[in-house]
Amino acid sequence: MIRFSLRLPDDLHDRIAAQAAKDRRSINSEILHLLETALDATGDDAGPA
Repeated sequence: MIRFSLRLPDDLHDRIAAQAAKDRRSINSEILHLLETALDATGDDAGPA
């Protein structure tokens, strides 16, 4: 697993935190879920680099 820092605008962080709470996930898990969902929707099956 790779660790890196990510800078988010305050309003985007607030939106992600609210959605994470609603879905009963951590913010990290919510971001992973959103990224996976977005990539699945685009049909990107390239996989990890």
